[in-house]
Amino acid sequence: MSDNFLALAKQRRTIYALGKDLPVAEEVVIETIKEAIRQAPSAFNSQSSRALILLGKEHTKFWELTREQLRKIVPEESFKATSDKLDGFAAAAGSVLFFEDQDVVKGLQEQFAAYADNFPVWSEHSTGIAQYAVWLALAEKGIGANLQHYNPLVDADVQRSWNIPANWKLRGHMNFGSIVAPAGEKAFMDDDKRFVVAR
Repeated sequence: MSDNFLALAKQRRTIYALGKDLPVAEEVVIETIKEAIRQAPSAFNSQSSRALILLGKEHTKFWELTREQLRKIVPEESFKATSDKLDGFAAAAGSVLFFEDQDVVKGLQEQFAAYADNFPVWSEHSTGIAQYAVWLALAEKGIGANLQHYNPLVDADVQRSWNIPANWKLRGHMNFGSIVAPAGEKAFMDDDKRFVVAR
């Protein structure tokens, strides 16, 4: 089991060249994302992670909203490069937007006052774990993905466009789709700079 997990962890990469031809049905993708998030651990089993899964024209709409927000802040002479990058994200089959429910976080702060300062940090742990779990689950299905962060720039548009509750805080958005071109070689820093083993 450990070898299988590590093989999957090595298979999961940031794939930028994505297409719309998913190797499995959309319903399988949706259920895979849901189940990965359901099974992701969270502090006090708070289950604070939330997700918006966008496919087809709704996925494209998200990237058009992002483009319009970036147009307001990116200098005109630099915008073409930015827009081209967004075209690459929009070329994917879909995206999953990850949120953390701030009402859950606040409720835990009130219920366990001694740990109040930790719950926002633990919420960030929860979303990170949920994102990694989804990424691994998609990789296992042969689906490529990349993770982006245009929040909080797009938060208001997302909330308005998809009727997202105000207490859901956007933490990241993952594009997914068929793998058009694989990731390049991955470099690793020296272990002695990264790990300490004490016996």
